[in-house]
Amino acid sequence: MSTQKINRRRFLGTTAAMGLALGSAGARAAEACRPLPAKWDETVDVIVVGSGFAGLCAAYEAHKAGASVVILEKMPTAGGNSIINGGIMGVPGTEIQKRKGIKDSPEQMYNDMMKAGLYLNHADKVRTLCREAYGAYRMLVDEIGVKFSDTILKHEGGHSVPRSLYTINGSGSEIVNKLLAKLAQAGVRPRTRTFMERIWLSDQGAAEGVTIREGYRLGKNPSALRAKNIRARKGIVLAYGGFGNDIAYRSMFDPRLGSGIQSTNQPGATSEAWREAATIGAQMIQTDWIQCLPYTSPDEKGFGIGWAWAGHTQAYGFWIDNATGKRFVNELADRKIRCDAIFAHLGMGHECLSVGDAKSAALFEKIRPGFLSRQKAIGVLKEYADTDALCRAHGIPKEAFLKTVAEVNESVKTRKDPLGRRVNEDLHTFGDGPWFVTRLSPKVHHCMGGILTTSRAEVLDNKGAVIPGLFAAGEATGGVHGAVRLGSCATTDCVVNGRIAGREVAKR
Repeated sequence: MSTQKINRRRFLGTTAAMGLALGSAGARAAEACRPLPAKWDETVDVIVVGSGFAGLCAAYEAHKAGASVVILEKMPTAGGNSIINGGIMGVPGTEIQKRKGIKDSPEQMYNDMMKAGLYLNHADKVRTLCREAYGAYRMLVDEIGVKFSDTILKHEGGHSVPRSLYTINGSGSEIVNKLLAKLAQAGVRPRTRTFMERIWLSDQGAAEGVTIREGYRLGKNPSALRAKNIRARKGIVLAYGGFGNDIAYRSMFDPRLGSGIQSTNQPGATSEAWREAATIGAQMIQTDWIQCLPYTSPDEKGFGIGWAWAGHTQAYGFWIDNATGKRFVNELADRKIRCDAIFAHLGMGHECLSVGDAKSAALFEKIRPGFLSRQKAIGVLKEYADTDALCRAHGIPKEAFLKTVAEVNESVKTRKDPLGRRVNEDLHTFGDGPWFVTRLSPKVHHCMGGILTTSRAEVLDNKGAVIPGLFAAGEATGGVHGAVRLGSCATTDCVVNGRIAGREVAKR
């Protein structure tokens, strides 16, 4: 290639990769300077990479606008992290809030997200998310047929009011499966075991297509598989999720998150697509802000199901240090505050416990039918007949524990909590048992950083210019959540921005 023909792909790919230190400078330049495929094996309007909430919503909106769509998924089944998520979606101004007398607004949710994000959030992205959250929720219900509970709201940590809706089955599978079914009716089905190897940009710097490898198996070298080139007439949507299960990659950004820390993510949450996006010049931001989930249990691998009880007791129970019998954190603080507190107490050799009583359990069973027995069956949730049994089992000083119970009960009466927890209107006083307990140990959960995009989901390069035809949404992007993502806002982020990406790419 002559010096006159060194194009935008080479320049942007080289500089972006230098910023992420993903190999030698010469190798990066050579990788980025690559001619377009001699032929395209297939041409469609829109290519969507990833089949979680963001990818499926992008595919749905693009198809609804008349575009032909292909969805690429490297794993053997669709859904990514979305299909195993907790099935909660943060939405302000819903009918259930109004029935319960809860005053809320997009502006109030915006303020909550900015405060938790330490104001590192990009304000325009947060405003867009909060403004379009209700419409995204109605789309899921009215067009896709997703069912949410119409009687129960969850109060997630960092939110000033309860605004998190539960899916009817307490899982993100309710949303994923309904989206998959809707798309299938239109003849759009994710191509599973399909590894996206390369993103191609034209000599003018516009998204042109991708190279894929079909028949992929996680952990195997995809280069042994036959390559296929797919051209996108309108554009590409990157919705490949996070890299929480890629220990080597996440440790580049946060060395504390090595192999000793588990992840809640599905096995395919790795970095290949992240590296490729950086190679072609997509600007990455805030990639060292990686969130751990405070609810998770050391008594099971991965995400598991113990998180459900611990998440319930943040509002309808309490968390204690076994060595002191005392609460040690505001259970409704944001995730970083709670994770830091748990790590500090675990570092002293103590156990951190999420505790609730029979009334807590009854409400939990109403919200997530069957979860109580499932958690007990695998041993992640323990039941104790009375306070004596609980304290003996976990080495808790009984008098201190009883004092903690009395303090919590007093806060229910006064509506004033000594640790600053918001006392929900339906929080009950606690008795002598039976008690239900899970142990707490944070796990890597969500990548707040990622590709820099506009409020129209357009991907920006490292000079701040739009890469024409390239869009991104969901956990693949950065700037929405800042330092801390509030619980239930990932679903909202993915649905809102997936819809935007799908609409925008279809316009081209």
